[in-house]
Amino acid sequence: MVTNTITTGTERTIIENALDRNREALIATARGLSDADARRRLVASLTTPISLIKHAAAAERIWFQRFWAGLDEAECDGYSKRDEGTFAVADDESLADVIAEFERASSRSRAIAARFDLDDTKRNPREGTVSMRWTLLAMIEEFARHAGHGDILREQIGGTATL
Repeated sequence: MVTNTITTGTERTIIENALDRNREALIATARGLSDADARRRLVASLTTPISLIKHAAAAERIWFQRFWAGLDEAECDGYSKRDEGTFAVADDESLADVIAEFERASSRSRAIAARFDLDDTKRNPREGTVSMRWTLLAMIEEFARHAGHGDILREQIGGTATL
């Protein structure tokens, strides 16, 4: 799916569109890679094309399912702790599986976010009081940064990412 760029409209429409485009950009950095290439470690960290998408799915759950919806970890549809485990991909998970997981988490995030106004706030132990607006913008920043990482990894592996 390719989300068209929206340049006019309500603030919420523009923010949500930017977030969806960054979600897609992150997926595009890995789509079409073999599972072996998606797992290739080219840097010292746990950062691989597949682990970036796995991490993004966890970020969706951490912020929207755990924080905004107030769900317990057991109620989430996957890993939702704020630690290095967000990058862990099981041996039996394919790139297609991880992309589908991220897309499911993103869909659930959209539904949760829709229940809140941009100015609604909650207290977060790390960041202090945050608004839904801040959360959506933080996710845009997170996924844009990781799409950049993915672009570099894709270039190192060989090939270009396309939307």
